[in-house]
Amino acid sequence: MNRDDFPILQTEVHGQPLVYLDNAATSQKPQAVLDAILEGYTRYNSNIHRGTHYLSQQATMRHEQARQTVADFIHAASAREIIFTKGTTDSLNMLAFSFGEAFIRPGDELIVSGLEHHSNIVPWQMLATRKQAVLRVIPLREDMTLDLDAYRAMLSPRTRLVSVAHVSNVLGTHQPVEEIIRLAHEQHIPVCIDAAQSAPHMPLDVQALDCDFLVFSAHKLYGPTGIGVLYGKQALLDQLPPAQGGGEMIQHVRWSGTTYNELPYKFEAGTPNFIGSYATGKALEYVQAIGMTRIAEEEAALARYAEQQLVEQIPSVRIYAAGQAKYGAISFNVYHDDKLIHPFDIGTLLDQQGIAVRTGHHCAEPLIDHLGVSGTVRVSFGLYNTREDIDRFIQGLKRAVRMLS
Repeated sequence: MNRDDFPILQTEVHGQPLVYLDNAATSQKPQAVLDAILEGYTRYNSNIHRGTHYLSQQATMRHEQARQTVADFIHAASAREIIFTKGTTDSLNMLAFSFGEAFIRPGDELIVSGLEHHSNIVPWQMLATRKQAVLRVIPLREDMTLDLDAYRAMLSPRTRLVSVAHVSNVLGTHQPVEEIIRLAHEQHIPVCIDAAQSAPHMPLDVQALDCDFLVFSAHKLYGPTGIGVLYGKQALLDQLPPAQGGGEMIQHVRWSGTTYNELPYKFEAGTPNFIGSYATGKALEYVQAIGMTRIAEEEAALARYAEQQLVEQIPSVRIYAAGQAKYGAISFNVYHDDKLIHPFDIGTLLDQQGIAVRTGHHCAEPLIDHLGVSGTVRVSFGLYNTREDIDRFIQGLKRAVRMLS
């Protein structure tokens, strides 16, 4: 893995070489992705699917090639099952609206988990309010794992959908989605997987998982911002109404009514981010050339090393879900004389040393409330991070803790 492929890693921050450990928020972009964006705007910038001229045909071809690249990346049965959106949040909002219109009635139930990002909470809350449905939450055990016995008991003839994170954006832990899906499917309940934090860190196979929907963002996967994916099984997507109206998602518009386009276009109203889709395809090609299994193994080893160094070198550190396998992220707090050192203060002093981490509630306030703190410090890894980055972080953290103590 060549760090030189990522120009921003040559940046200096406050006179120090950048150590970027905020990948769960957004990842940095390789030169291949930057080149794709520049190429798009300088060589084939033209609206897609509508033009007979050369530029439009070139843009259309690259957009649809990218759709197939995404389908291959997650092992979808067909590129028709890949819908381009603005990102994970947009994908979940689109699904919540369309699925709600098609299937949710008063008294129906939806299930999420106690580990979710706000993006996988609020759209379902809004749907439950709109349709007078009930949102239920899989509780957490003391060790911060999901209580599957409670989940099993929640499933009922009233349950219409389960939506859970594959990997927690706070804890970095992998959820037992295979069992969650199996139990739901025993009662013919569809399942959506939020893969925003798993897609950059491990292989995905939607057919092997047998999930009904899956969502992720490009910008966490070394791709551009403002574009993401909603995958759905074709049989289910065919039953859902469009979430938005306008151009592209129609076949015919008459004053008497409108007929909708075929999949996937009926969910892609308006001009899509066709430059972003092509750049996303290049990002996926980049990680596939390295190998997602290799990325998973090397990042898991890095996370183990980081957790080990935290425990050995930082007195009074508290790591959340300590000892569990981490995929891309570790959250912790540091105490002095049994008093919490505020995460924001730690993050600020690390930044002064050129080390980028994330502090706060990480858009997962219910989980942070469950932990009984106002926030955490989160370090999160990408394929370009090294043990040297971790060593710099640990030394910087020790210095920050000394100052704040």
